[in-house]
Amino acid sequence: MKYFVTGATGFIGGHLARALIARGHEVSAIVRNPAKAQDLAALGIEIHTGDITDKESMRQPMNGVDGVFHMAAWYKIGVKDGQAEQINVGGTRNVLELMRDLNIPKGVYTSTLAVFSDTYGQVVDESYRFDGKHLSEYDRTKWEAHYHVALPMIQQGLPLVIVQPGLVYGPGDPSAMGDTLRQYLQRKLPLVPQQTAFTWVQVDDVVEGHLLAMEKGKPGETYIIAGVVHTLIDALAIAEKATGIPAPKIQATPAILKAMAGMMSVVEHFVRLPEAYTSEGLRVAAGVTYLGTNAKAQRELGYAPRPLEEGLPETLRAEMERLGIKTPT
Repeated sequence: MKYFVTGATGFIGGHLARALIARGHEVSAIVRNPAKAQDLAALGIEIHTGDITDKESMRQPMNGVDGVFHMAAWYKIGVKDGQAEQINVGGTRNVLELMRDLNIPKGVYTSTLAVFSDTYGQVVDESYRFDGKHLSEYDRTKWEAHYHVALPMIQQGLPLVIVQPGLVYGPGDPSAMGDTLRQYLQRKLPLVPQQTAFTWVQVDDVVEGHLLAMEKGKPGETYIIAGVVHTLIDALAIAEKATGIPAPKIQATPAILKAMAGMMSVVEHFVRLPEAYTSEGLRVAAGVTYLGTNAKAQRELGYAPRPLEEGLPETLRAEMERLGIKTPT
């Protein structure tokens, strides 16, 4: 089979592209800078210069493929420069319209549990819908792409499967959570928020969820591909047990973090802050819960992600090796 992949130079997309090649498939990918995709080209992946915000740049490499994995997304926290709308909403529209126009038989679109926003401790399923004010620009624009682009096109007959990953982690994760774990390993994490919880999922298990969605997923259906619920405090306790590096002793309440977010909303007009310390970064950490159940994916796809107690220590050991940190004795 031949697949077209967007976001192949990204964290999850790169893992997916490599997994497809390892399973004997052909892969066609667009990248804005081919020089940054030399490792992918060396694996036999067809690299084309293009961008999901430029529809015509995708037409030729997408033409004739057996399936599309649309994974490219803008996910920065604390930045509002218009790119979120262009990439997450406009880019998704471009990819899915081309998929329709080229009569590609099946696609998998990577949405996110974040479209549900803070679930306030409730573990929701795919039928849940949130229509309020979102905590971040990422959440908002992914919601727009999910509900105003992907679902309407499915209703018009597009053979698309939607997957919703939970909090993705793994070695080399460039996200705010990846930075948090690296700060913890370097003993630079000043505090940990109380109550904040996620359904954690290791990056290779997210990839497996995508592959199962393409292979077994029913067009028109949505599948949450996430793991088990853990608070960030619980996750760092697992980390401490695995590495011997103590977790931060200071645990900040949601009220404190929200107050800090208010202050940072003023400061960030004058100083560029790290993502986690922007007003938006503090809001999405202030006791929020992004929780969903993978029961449907287990039942219909045979999805079985590894527990955090297995995946997180593996991730931390790999990060410690990269950072040159020895395991304490």
